[in-house]
Amino acid sequence: MNGFRPFQALRPALLLLGAALLGMAGARPVAIGGVVQPAAVGTQPLPGGEMLPVWTLPRLGVTVRNDPSDLRLLVGPRELRYAPATGWRAVGFPLTVKLPVPQLSGGSLFVPLASLTALGVPVLADTPTLLDFAAPASVPIATLPPSPDLGVPAAPGPTPQTGPAPQPGPAPSPLPQPTPVFTVNLDTVRVSRTLHRTVEVQRVVLELSGAAASSVTRLQTGLSVTLAGVSVTPGTQILESGDTLTLTQTPQGATVNLTTGGGRSEIFTLNNPERVVIDTTTYLDGTVPPPIDPESLPEGVTYRQLGALHLLSFDPARYQPRVVSAPTGQASGVADLVKRAGGVAGVNGGYFDPGTHLPVDLVAVGGLMTAPSLEKRATLGFTAQGETLFGYPRPRYVLSGAGFSVTVNSVRARPDPSLLTAFVGDGRTRVGADQLTTLLLTPGAAQVLSALTGVVTPPAGTLAFTFDPARFPQLPRSAGAPLTATLNWRADSSWNAAADALSAGPLLVQAGRVALDPAREGFNTAASIWRPTRQVAFGTLAGQPTIAFLEHGSPEAFAGALVKAGLRDAVRLDSGSSATAYVTGGYANLGGYLNTVWSRSVPNAIVLVPRTDLVPAARR
Repeated sequence: MNGFRPFQALRPALLLLGAALLGMAGARPVAIGGVVQPAAVGTQPLPGGEMLPVWTLPRLGVTVRNDPSDLRLLVGPRELRYAPATGWRAVGFPLTVKLPVPQLSGGSLFVPLASLTALGVPVLADTPTLLDFAAPASVPIATLPPSPDLGVPAAPGPTPQTGPAPQPGPAPSPLPQPTPVFTVNLDTVRVSRTLHRTVEVQRVVLELSGAAASSVTRLQTGLSVTLAGVSVTPGTQILESGDTLTLTQTPQGATVNLTTGGGRSEIFTLNNPERVVIDTTTYLDGTVPPPIDPESLPEGVTYRQLGALHLLSFDPARYQPRVVSAPTGQASGVADLVKRAGGVAGVNGGYFDPGTHLPVDLVAVGGLMTAPSLEKRATLGFTAQGETLFGYPRPRYVLSGAGFSVTVNSVRARPDPSLLTAFVGDGRTRVGADQLTTLLLTPGAAQVLSALTGVVTPPAGTLAFTFDPARFPQLPRSAGAPLTATLNWRADSSWNAAADALSAGPLLVQAGRVALDPAREGFNTAASIWRPTRQVAFGTLAGQPTIAFLEHGSPEAFAGALVKAGLRDAVRLDSGSSATAYVTGGYANLGGYLNTVWSRSVPNAIVLVPRTDLVPAARR
């Protein structure tokens, strides 16, 4: 069989497998020479007791003929044979116990552990949770020929007791008739393996001499492919990945069993020549999320990698950016925030205090400012229609009523008697204090919903304004009084349409040119915030909203790479350990040293969500 290799020699046997195996119940993992084998090699509880698949027995030093109608098991001079018409027969030694009949399960033939006891297969440990066989001196690779005395029972050996001779066990009804001759052959097996960072992709190609029907059974440890009417040379191979590939001939055709150790397998067929292809994807490091798979991106998403720079661009006819936040004072993974918003991709947002998870600069969601602005850093804004804005707005809430207008000092839950503060209620955070008044307003309403003194817990989505009446006597103090709250962006008129906004900085690219000005935005270039690290940004490329991720570099290097890639505008987001660029199913921020530190939870993110006003062309 092309592509198959013999097993390497293992260690000598040490102990004999005791008769206690007969009494064991339930599936158990199997070890050989102290090395635990894949789950598919374990025992199974079947009618007649605990059993092992025949295809695994060569690992124990047993030469086999894996044929339900003519089963042979050989260890040194001792041999057991089984045929449905004759039952078990011993050759070279007396068989003094009655063995349960073999069983078919999941396309594999199983034999009782007592048959291994009779053959003298050695074992190291027999516990309720593990069956550890001694490693044999060599592993047979040849398949035994048909029994020379098929249909003729072997001469019985002397028995230690008198009485009637033991009768052969009843033939199991599920065992099939002898294998017929097939016209289609499984000629060649080709295996390839590639690594994409922490993801292994293995391809197994089964080349057939002609067309054949195939069916797939998903197993807990892999899959089993049945090729109807196909002949095959039985064999077992340990692949480079560590997976086990086993070919078995059955009366119905060929059975291909692939244990994948937790990998995800997909199967498809090709012709000219006829082939069955099994692609298995395995994440080698469970602590590291998978990288982006360019072949399985959502429609309308483009992924580019230019050296260490990764770019995710989104068709604006299909997707629009939004700011999505975790509950106040909490943090979530970017993937969780994407899923919460029903999006397809996302990138972490602005800077925040790791201790409180509170943003340190502007955050606005749905027209409501939830975190105040430092009024100096580069800001991203998004209109309700999905247009992206870049600039330096300095937004403030403004309260207006009969003959007055007051600018709100800050946005926060903590009260301050000297300030007029605002807060967007979340249903659990308290505002206000003794001697202070809190006005509750419904966004967009023109009158006070309620006026309260003392500590208040504003309902979710409600605007709360807290103040000392002595300092702000013009503000109303009763429900129903006329009052409106507006968000004044204090920027050019394009920002009047902003619904969401997030400040971070610095501005990296403007009108296709490097635009770094750390002094203008108050960044200390001698501090760690300016160190070479992994960098993340949001911008536009050829009119498409784009997430950018640089594996490692300074802000200057990042800006230069973005200009070279063709971005028109871009703002850096919180970089370093927070930098996370995610698209459904994978992350850009992996590779090299990034495999060990990939992301941390953040209070907000920019998420790409499907547009609700998709035009028919976009739907196609």
